[in-house]
Amino acid sequence: MLSNTCKYAIRAVIYLAVNDEDGKKIGIKQISKELDIPTPFLGKILQSLAKQKLLKSTKGPHGGFCLGRSADEITLFDIVSIIDGSDVFTNCLIGMHSCKSNGKEGYACPVHDQYSAIRKQMFEFFSGETIAKILSNMEDKADYIKL
Repeated sequence: MLSNTCKYAIRAVIYLAVNDEDGKKIGIKQISKELDIPTPFLGKILQSLAKQKLLKSTKGPHGGFCLGRSADEITLFDIVSIIDGSDVFTNCLIGMHSCKSNGKEGYACPVHDQYSAIRKQMFEFFSGETIAKILSNMEDKADYIKL
């Protein structure tokens, strides 16, 4: 359901939240190494999140990334909508252009009724699940990061 890019973004934000210490910036090479994500690819992901103010970035020898908002203000929906877009929460599951999920006056696709309830639950989960909640569910935070 989520792209690998989006999964990497979520893991990176969790990593930054776990290591959040008074606005301390973490370098991209360290994040890349810890999460086993190629540095150039991770750089593009983190820049996208920084451009939308989810993260802060600083260039230079003491630069790096940190959270742009507190962990309790960042939801999974924020990350998904920046990286993958919000189509999964609004559009037709099977991509029928005439489906009324797409905001058109049309017919319901063959899975419309079943997926509508699931789509609503997914939206509620993603928009209600904050990075702070995720951190509170992690007992030994370091063990989770490389998953």
